[in-house]
Amino acid sequence: MTESDILRSTALLVPPSPDVRFLLLPLPEFNMLPFGGFLDKLRFSADEEDHSRQRYCSWEIVGIDKEPVISSSGVPVVAQKTAGEVELASYDYLVVFGGRSARSSQQLTDIYGGMLREAAAKGVALVSIDNACFLFAAAGLLDDHSVAVHWRHVPEFRTAYPRIAIQTEQLYCIDGKRISCAGGSAAVDLAVELVARHCGRAKALKGLADMLVDEARGQLHQLKSLDEDIRANNTAGRHVGRAISLMRQLLAEPKTVDELADMLAISRRQLDRLCKQSLGMTAREYWAEMRLKHVHWRVINSNHSLQCLADEVGVHDVSYLCKLFRKRYGISPSKLRQISCEL
Repeated sequence: MTESDILRSTALLVPPSPDVRFLLLPLPEFNMLPFGGFLDKLRFSADEEDHSRQRYCSWEIVGIDKEPVISSSGVPVVAQKTAGEVELASYDYLVVFGGRSARSSQQLTDIYGGMLREAAAKGVALVSIDNACFLFAAAGLLDDHSVAVHWRHVPEFRTAYPRIAIQTEQLYCIDGKRISCAGGSAAVDLAVELVARHCGRAKALKGLADMLVDEARGQLHQLKSLDEDIRANNTAGRHVGRAISLMRQLLAEPKTVDELADMLAISRRQLDRLCKQSLGMTAREYWAEMRLKHVHWRVINSNHSLQCLADEVGVHDVSYLCKLFRKRYGISPSKLRQISCEL
């Protein structure tokens, strides 16, 4: 056998270098849906068949230590490597999967901030999934960047980080070396986009049918399920849909319904008529209900002060907010939080 034959045969035994490398970092109480969806999309795109061979793209799960990271559903995931064992510069993306709550972003910064900053300094693209955007912001890694935030947490994020531009109602946002995803099944769509950039569209789309996904959605895809009131009433027109979208974006702003109508280029009377027809209440009533629903959810799912929650919905008098809350739900915010903590 000649030397060239030996080199050729040796080359066949050495697996080709992946086109793109991902380092996956789940945070405490991370959500399984985006984590599993993102990882499975990589797996389907990684080889020609379905053998989970990391040929075209590779991934490793990293943690601060080897202790299991517990997901929001109680399922543990064990890291393959610790932060001290990985050479960050050898990866293209560090993908961080956020937890069910943003309450400990400062604490998480103390734990993970150094690793994230080191990765950024070495040119690794940082990807925040779900509430990991709060960690990125607290660590100062989103300055001069735009971010996609889960619609449920937009008011909270905007109040905490008013100088960071939020791309509202986007599934994901790619802004240079800072990439963000709102979470949920949108992590699959982001994985498709990132794999396509390195491995081609064909490999990126591979396996979607196996995952029972109809198609990869673009970052500007509008969720049909977001506004249940419109979905339940097909008489709602584009004005009502747009009005609700603006209400959500302007939840903390001191805007009036008259100003909202001006933004829609219709009269206040016409807006109220359309809302009455489609939603069973005036625009003002619907907006007030949206604000109270947001506060109700935040009272149960966070430990932020009532003043902070009031700021998120544009009500600066906490006592007035508590009065509205008690009238709507028959219980004070403080009592509701106490009960929810005891459950």
